[in-house]
Amino acid sequence: MSKLLASLLLCICASAVQAADVPAPNEGDAVLKDFRFKSGESLPALKIHYRTFGKPQRDAHGKVTNAVLVTHGTGGTGAQFVRPEFSGELFRPGGVLDASRYYTILTDGIGHGQSSKPSDGLHARFPHYGYNDMVDAQYRLLTEALGVNHLRLVMGTSMGGMQTWVWGERYPGFMDALMPLASLPDQISGRNRVWRRTVIDAIRNDPQWQGGEYKVQPQSLRTATQMLYFMSSNPVLRQEQTPTLAETDKALDAYVAAAMKTTDANDLLYQLEASQDYDPRPQLEKIQAPLIAVNTADDLINPPELGILEREIKRVTHGKAVVLPLTPDTRGHGSHTIAKLWEQYLRELLAN
Repeated sequence: MSKLLASLLLCICASAVQAADVPAPNEGDAVLKDFRFKSGESLPALKIHYRTFGKPQRDAHGKVTNAVLVTHGTGGTGAQFVRPEFSGELFRPGGVLDASRYYTILTDGIGHGQSSKPSDGLHARFPHYGYNDMVDAQYRLLTEALGVNHLRLVMGTSMGGMQTWVWGERYPGFMDALMPLASLPDQISGRNRVWRRTVIDAIRNDPQWQGGEYKVQPQSLRTATQMLYFMSSNPVLRQEQTPTLAETDKALDAYVAAAMKTTDANDLLYQLEASQDYDPRPQLEKIQAPLIAVNTADDLINPPELGILEREIKRVTHGKAVVLPLTPDTRGHGSHTIAKLWEQYLRELLAN
Protein backbone atom coordinates (compact mmCIF):
# COMPACT_ATOMS: atom_id res chain seq x y z
CA MET A 1 0.00 0.00 0.00
CA SER A 2 1.39 3.41 -0.96
CA LYS A 3 1.97 6.06 1.69
CA LEU A 4 -0.54 8.31 -0.09
CA LEU A 5 -3.27 5.65 -0.03
CA ALA A 6 -2.50 4.78 3.58
CA SER A 7 -2.73 8.45 4.53
CA LEU A 8 -6.03 8.81 2.68
CA LEU A 9 -7.51 5.75 4.41
CA LEU A 10 -6.34 7.07 7.78
CA CYS A 11 -8.10 10.39 7.14
CA ILE A 12 -11.30 8.62 6.08
CA CYS A 13 -11.24 6.42 9.17
CA ALA A 14 -10.55 9.41 11.42
CA SER A 15 -13.55 11.26 9.95
CA ALA A 16 -15.74 8.20 10.42
CA VAL A 17 -14.66 7.88 14.06
CA GLN A 18 -15.35 11.57 14.67
CA ALA A 19 -18.81 11.28 13.12
CA ALA A 20 -19.56 8.17 15.18
CA ASP A 21 -18.53 9.99 18.38
CA VAL A 22 -21.21 12.64 17.81
CA PRO A 23 -24.72 11.57 18.88
CA ALA A 24 -27.58 11.91 16.43
CA PRO A 25 -29.51 15.16 16.91
CA ASN A 26 -32.93 15.37 18.46
CA GLU A 27 -35.41 16.91 16.01
CA GLY A 28 -38.64 18.75 16.53
CA ASP A 29 -41.07 21.36 15.26
CA ALA A 30 -42.19 24.49 17.04
CA VAL A 31 -45.42 26.18 15.99
CA LEU A 32 -45.32 29.93 16.56
CA LYS A 33 -48.86 31.26 16.85
CA ASP A 34 -49.98 34.44 15.08
CA PHE A 35 -46.60 35.27 13.56
CA ARG A 36 -46.57 38.79 12.13
CA PHE A 37 -44.05 39.71 9.46
CA LYS A 38 -42.45 43.11 8.97
CA SER A 39 -44.30 43.30 5.63
CA GLY A 40 -47.59 43.54 7.55
CA GLU A 41 -48.60 40.01 6.53
CA SER A 42 -49.14 37.24 9.06
CA LEU A 43 -49.57 33.52 9.51
CA PRO A 44 -51.82 32.02 12.19
CA ALA A 45 -49.19 29.30 12.69
CA LEU A 46 -45.56 29.39 11.57
CA LYS A 47 -43.69 26.10 11.84
CA ILE A 48 -39.96 26.18 12.62
CA HIS A 49 -38.04 22.92 12.44
CA TYR A 50 -34.97 22.45 14.60
CA ARG A 51 -32.26 19.97 15.60
CA THR A 52 -30.47 19.94 18.94
CA PHE A 53 -27.31 18.41 20.32
CA GLY A 54 -26.65 18.14 24.05
CA LYS A 55 -28.75 19.43 26.92
CA PRO A 56 -29.28 22.89 28.40
CA GLN A 57 -27.59 23.80 31.66
CA ARG A 58 -28.78 26.55 34.02
CA ASP A 59 -27.15 28.56 36.75
CA ALA A 60 -28.64 29.15 40.20
CA HIS A 61 -30.86 31.90 38.79
CA GLY A 62 -32.30 29.74 36.01
CA LYS A 63 -30.25 31.34 33.24
CA VAL A 64 -29.21 28.97 30.46
CA THR A 65 -25.41 29.05 30.28
CA ASN A 66 -24.43 26.68 27.45
CA ALA A 67 -26.85 27.25 24.53
CA VAL A 68 -25.46 27.81 21.04
CA LEU A 69 -27.54 28.85 18.02
CA VAL A 70 -26.19 27.95 14.55
CA THR A 71 -27.99 29.29 11.47
CA HIS A 72 -27.54 28.22 7.85
CA GLY A 73 -27.16 29.92 4.48
CA THR A 74 -29.59 30.70 1.65
CA GLY A 75 -31.28 27.55 0.40
CA GLY A 76 -29.78 25.42 3.16
CA THR A 77 -31.09 23.77 6.31
CA GLY A 78 -29.79 22.91 9.73
CA ALA A 79 -29.08 19.43 8.41
CA GLN A 80 -26.14 20.78 6.39
CA PHE A 81 -24.14 21.04 9.62
CA VAL A 82 -24.62 17.37 10.51
CA ARG A 83 -21.54 16.22 8.63
CA PRO A 84 -17.97 15.22 9.48
CA GLU A 85 -16.52 18.61 8.47
CA PHE A 86 -18.76 20.49 10.90
CA SER A 87 -20.54 18.53 13.63
CA GLY A 88 -17.93 15.76 13.44
CA GLU A 89 -15.24 18.33 14.14
CA LEU A 90 -16.96 20.69 16.57
CA PHE A 91 -19.46 18.55 18.51
CA ARG A 92 -17.21 15.51 19.13
CA PRO A 93 -15.75 14.79 22.59
CA GLY A 94 -13.08 17.40 23.15
CA GLY A 95 -14.37 19.53 20.27
CA VAL A 96 -14.90 23.26 20.64
CA LEU A 97 -18.67 22.70 20.92
CA ASP A 98 -18.49 19.28 22.57
CA ALA A 99 -22.09 17.97 22.77
CA SER A 100 -21.52 16.90 26.38
CA ARG A 101 -20.86 20.54 27.31
CA TYR A 102 -22.96 22.62 24.94
CA TYR A 103 -26.62 22.68 23.98
CA THR A 104 -26.48 23.46 20.25
CA ILE A 105 -29.59 24.35 18.27
CA LEU A 106 -29.65 24.11 14.47
CA THR A 107 -32.70 25.71 12.91
CA ASP A 108 -34.35 25.55 9.50
CA GLY A 109 -35.03 29.20 8.75
CA ILE A 110 -38.39 30.50 7.55
CA GLY A 111 -38.90 29.35 3.97
CA HIS A 112 -36.30 26.59 4.24
CA GLY A 113 -36.14 22.86 4.88
CA GLN A 114 -38.93 21.54 7.07
CA SER A 115 -40.03 24.96 8.29
CA SER A 116 -43.03 26.76 6.77
CA LYS A 117 -42.32 27.74 3.16
CA PRO A 118 -44.12 28.74 -0.05
CA SER A 119 -44.02 25.24 -1.57
CA ASP A 120 -46.10 23.89 1.33
CA GLY A 121 -49.18 25.20 -0.48
CA LEU A 122 -49.46 28.99 -0.34
CA HIS A 123 -46.98 29.43 -3.21
CA ALA A 124 -46.71 33.16 -4.09
CA ARG A 125 -49.35 33.95 -1.43
CA PHE A 126 -46.86 33.05 1.30
CA PRO A 127 -45.96 36.12 3.38
CA HIS A 128 -42.85 37.94 2.20
CA TYR A 129 -40.20 37.52 4.87
CA GLY A 130 -36.81 39.11 5.53
CA TYR A 131 -33.80 38.42 7.70
CA ASN A 132 -35.34 40.38 10.58
CA ASP A 133 -38.38 38.08 10.49
CA MET A 134 -36.10 35.04 10.44
CA VAL A 135 -34.17 36.26 13.49
CA ASP A 136 -37.38 37.08 15.36
CA ALA A 137 -38.69 33.57 14.62
CA GLN A 138 -35.45 32.09 15.96
CA TYR A 139 -35.83 34.19 19.11
CA ARG A 140 -39.39 32.97 19.64
CA LEU A 141 -38.32 29.37 19.01
CA LEU A 142 -35.67 29.68 21.71
CA THR A 143 -37.70 31.53 24.32
CA GLU A 144 -41.19 30.11 23.77
CA ALA A 145 -40.57 26.54 22.62
CA LEU A 146 -37.15 25.55 23.97
CA GLY A 147 -37.06 27.61 27.15
CA VAL A 148 -33.70 29.17 26.29
CA ASN A 149 -33.41 32.60 27.93
CA HIS A 150 -29.76 33.24 27.04
CA LEU A 151 -27.22 32.13 24.44
CA ARG A 152 -23.56 31.43 25.00
CA LEU A 153 -22.98 31.93 21.29
CA VAL A 154 -24.73 32.88 18.05
CA MET A 155 -22.96 31.79 14.89
CA GLY A 156 -24.03 31.36 11.30
CA THR A 157 -22.82 30.81 7.76
CA SER A 158 -23.52 33.06 4.74
CA MET A 159 -27.16 34.14 5.23
CA GLY A 160 -26.81 32.78 8.76
CA GLY A 161 -23.69 34.89 9.15
CA MET A 162 -25.65 37.97 8.14
CA GLN A 163 -28.36 37.00 10.62
CA THR A 164 -25.65 36.81 13.31
CA TRP A 165 -24.97 40.53 12.82
CA VAL A 166 -28.74 41.15 13.05
CA TRP A 167 -28.92 39.11 16.26
CA GLY A 168 -26.21 41.25 17.82
CA GLU A 169 -28.17 44.41 17.07
CA ARG A 170 -31.74 43.29 17.75
CA TYR A 171 -31.02 41.34 20.95
CA PRO A 172 -27.66 42.73 22.17
CA GLY A 173 -27.91 41.42 25.72
CA PHE A 174 -29.13 37.93 24.82
CA MET A 175 -25.79 36.36 23.92
CA ASP A 176 -22.22 36.21 25.22
CA ALA A 177 -20.49 35.94 21.83
CA LEU A 178 -21.08 36.22 18.08
CA MET A 179 -19.36 34.54 15.14
CA PRO A 180 -20.57 35.46 11.65
CA LEU A 181 -18.97 33.40 8.88
CA ALA A 182 -18.82 34.31 5.17
CA SER A 183 -20.74 37.57 5.45
CA LEU A 184 -20.36 41.34 5.42
CA PRO A 185 -21.99 43.88 7.78
CA ASP A 186 -23.49 45.92 4.97
CA GLN A 187 -26.57 45.77 2.76
CA ILE A 188 -26.62 43.53 -0.30
CA SER A 189 -25.21 45.56 -3.18
CA GLY A 190 -22.81 45.46 -6.12
CA ARG A 191 -22.08 42.06 -7.62
CA ASN A 192 -23.77 40.30 -4.70
CA ARG A 193 -27.05 42.03 -5.54
CA VAL A 194 -26.61 41.49 -9.29
CA TRP A 195 -26.43 37.71 -9.16
CA ARG A 196 -29.43 37.60 -6.83
CA ARG A 197 -31.43 39.90 -9.10
CA THR A 198 -30.46 37.72 -12.09
CA VAL A 199 -32.06 34.70 -10.42
CA ILE A 200 -35.08 36.65 -9.14
CA ASP A 201 -35.79 38.22 -12.53
CA ALA A 202 -35.26 34.95 -14.39
CA ILE A 203 -37.98 33.30 -12.31
CA ARG A 204 -40.46 36.19 -12.11
CA ASN A 205 -40.23 36.97 -15.84
CA ASP A 206 -40.58 33.35 -16.91
CA PRO A 207 -44.06 32.70 -18.41
CA GLN A 208 -43.81 29.16 -17.02
CA TRP A 209 -43.71 30.58 -13.49
CA GLN A 210 -47.40 31.48 -13.88
CA GLY A 211 -47.46 33.86 -10.95
CA GLY A 212 -46.18 31.09 -8.71
CA GLU A 213 -48.90 28.59 -9.63
CA TYR A 214 -46.85 26.34 -11.92
CA LYS A 215 -47.53 22.60 -12.01
CA VAL A 216 -43.98 21.70 -13.01
CA GLN A 217 -40.84 23.64 -12.16
CA PRO A 218 -40.26 26.51 -14.64
CA GLN A 219 -37.18 26.22 -16.83
CA SER A 220 -35.85 29.46 -15.33
CA LEU A 221 -34.96 27.35 -12.32
CA ARG A 222 -32.15 25.93 -14.45
CA THR A 223 -30.66 29.42 -14.81
CA ALA A 224 -31.05 29.90 -11.08
CA THR A 225 -29.21 26.71 -10.15
CA GLN A 226 -26.47 27.44 -12.70
CA MET A 227 -25.91 30.80 -11.01
CA LEU A 228 -25.70 29.12 -7.60
CA TYR A 229 -23.07 26.74 -8.98
CA PHE A 230 -21.13 29.67 -10.44
CA MET A 231 -21.01 31.61 -7.15
CA SER A 232 -19.81 28.68 -5.03
CA SER A 233 -16.33 27.17 -4.60
CA ASN A 234 -13.28 29.06 -5.92
CA PRO A 235 -11.73 29.33 -9.40
CA VAL A 236 -8.59 27.35 -8.56
CA LEU A 237 -10.57 24.40 -7.24
CA ARG A 238 -13.06 24.56 -10.12
CA GLN A 239 -10.20 24.48 -12.63
CA GLU A 240 -8.60 21.50 -10.89
CA GLN A 241 -11.88 19.62 -10.83
CA THR A 242 -12.95 20.48 -14.38
CA PRO A 243 -9.85 21.27 -16.50
CA THR A 244 -11.55 20.78 -19.89
CA LEU A 245 -14.64 22.13 -21.60
CA ALA A 246 -16.27 18.68 -21.65
CA GLU A 247 -15.59 18.03 -17.96
CA THR A 248 -16.91 21.46 -17.02
CA ASP A 249 -20.14 20.95 -18.94
CA LYS A 250 -20.55 17.50 -17.44
CA ALA A 251 -20.09 18.79 -13.88
CA LEU A 252 -22.46 21.71 -14.42
CA ASP A 253 -25.12 19.49 -16.00
CA ALA A 254 -24.88 17.00 -13.13
CA TYR A 255 -25.20 19.76 -10.53
CA VAL A 256 -28.22 21.30 -12.26
CA ALA A 257 -29.93 17.94 -12.77
CA ALA A 258 -29.59 17.12 -9.09
CA ALA A 259 -30.67 20.60 -7.96
CA MET A 260 -33.76 20.54 -10.19
CA LYS A 261 -35.00 17.48 -8.28
CA THR A 262 -34.87 19.15 -4.87
CA THR A 263 -35.25 22.90 -5.47
CA ASP A 264 -38.55 24.74 -5.76
CA ALA A 265 -38.71 27.99 -7.75
CA ASN A 266 -41.02 29.81 -5.33
CA ASP A 267 -38.94 28.77 -2.33
CA LEU A 268 -35.71 29.94 -3.98
CA LEU A 269 -37.31 33.19 -5.13
CA TYR A 270 -38.43 34.01 -1.59
CA GLN A 271 -35.09 32.93 -0.12
CA LEU A 272 -33.19 35.38 -2.30
CA GLU A 273 -35.68 38.21 -1.89
CA ALA A 274 -35.41 37.85 1.90
CA SER A 275 -32.02 39.59 1.81
CA GLN A 276 -33.59 42.91 0.76
CA ASP A 277 -34.13 44.07 4.36
CA TYR A 278 -30.58 43.27 5.44
CA ASP A 279 -28.53 46.31 6.43
CA PRO A 280 -26.78 46.13 9.82
CA ARG A 281 -24.27 48.89 9.02
CA PRO A 282 -26.15 51.86 10.57
CA GLN A 283 -26.44 50.19 13.99
CA LEU A 284 -23.17 48.27 14.43
CA GLU A 285 -22.40 50.22 17.62
CA LYS A 286 -25.36 48.44 19.28
CA ILE A 287 -23.46 45.14 19.29
CA GLN A 288 -22.22 44.50 22.83
CA ALA A 289 -20.95 40.92 22.80
CA PRO A 290 -17.44 39.96 21.64
CA LEU A 291 -17.57 39.19 17.92
CA ILE A 292 -15.13 37.49 15.56
CA ALA A 293 -16.10 37.65 11.89
CA VAL A 294 -14.36 35.16 9.59
CA ASN A 295 -14.26 35.38 5.80
CA THR A 296 -11.97 33.79 3.21
CA ALA A 297 -9.94 35.46 0.49
CA ASP A 298 -11.43 33.20 -2.20
CA ASP A 299 -15.08 34.03 -1.44
CA LEU A 300 -16.67 35.28 -4.67
CA ILE A 301 -19.75 36.55 -2.81
CA ASN A 302 -17.78 38.50 -0.17
CA PRO A 303 -14.46 39.39 -1.85
CA PRO A 304 -11.88 40.89 0.55
CA GLU A 305 -10.83 43.58 -1.92
CA LEU A 306 -14.03 45.45 -1.08
CA GLY A 307 -12.57 46.26 2.34
CA ILE A 308 -16.04 46.42 3.90
CA LEU A 309 -15.39 44.00 6.76
CA GLU A 310 -12.11 45.65 7.72
CA ARG A 311 -13.71 49.10 7.66
CA GLU A 312 -16.90 48.35 9.56
CA ILE A 313 -15.44 46.04 12.22
CA LYS A 314 -13.84 49.13 13.77
CA ARG A 315 -17.30 50.24 14.85
CA VAL A 316 -17.94 47.02 16.81
CA THR A 317 -16.72 47.60 20.36
CA HIS A 318 -15.41 44.10 20.89
CA GLY A 319 -15.07 43.11 17.23
CA LYS A 320 -12.33 41.32 15.33
CA ALA A 321 -12.14 40.54 11.61
CA VAL A 322 -10.28 37.59 10.10
CA VAL A 323 -9.80 36.92 6.39
CA LEU A 324 -8.32 33.49 5.78
CA PRO A 325 -5.98 33.21 2.77
CA LEU A 326 -6.62 30.96 -0.23
CA THR A 327 -5.20 27.50 0.48
CA PRO A 328 -5.72 24.00 -0.94
CA ASP A 329 -8.23 23.47 1.89
CA THR A 330 -10.43 26.51 1.34
CA ARG A 331 -13.60 26.14 -0.72
CA GLY A 332 -14.53 29.69 -1.62
CA HIS A 333 -17.83 30.73 -0.08
CA GLY A 334 -18.32 27.14 1.11
CA SER A 335 -15.33 27.38 3.44
CA HIS A 336 -17.78 28.42 6.14
CA THR A 337 -18.77 24.79 6.75
CA ILE A 338 -15.20 23.41 6.96
CA ALA A 339 -14.68 23.88 10.68
CA LYS A 340 -10.98 23.03 10.78
CA LEU A 341 -10.26 26.19 8.79
CA TRP A 342 -11.57 28.56 11.46
CA GLU A 343 -12.24 26.64 14.69
CA GLN A 344 -9.18 28.22 16.35
CA TYR A 345 -11.00 31.55 16.25
CA LEU A 346 -14.13 29.98 17.71
CA ARG A 347 -12.02 28.58 20.53
CA GLU A 348 -10.51 32.04 21.06
CA LEU A 349 -13.95 33.62 21.15
CA LEU A 350 -15.33 31.19 23.71
CA ALA A 351 -12.27 31.59 25.91
CA ASN A 352 -13.27 35.18 26.66
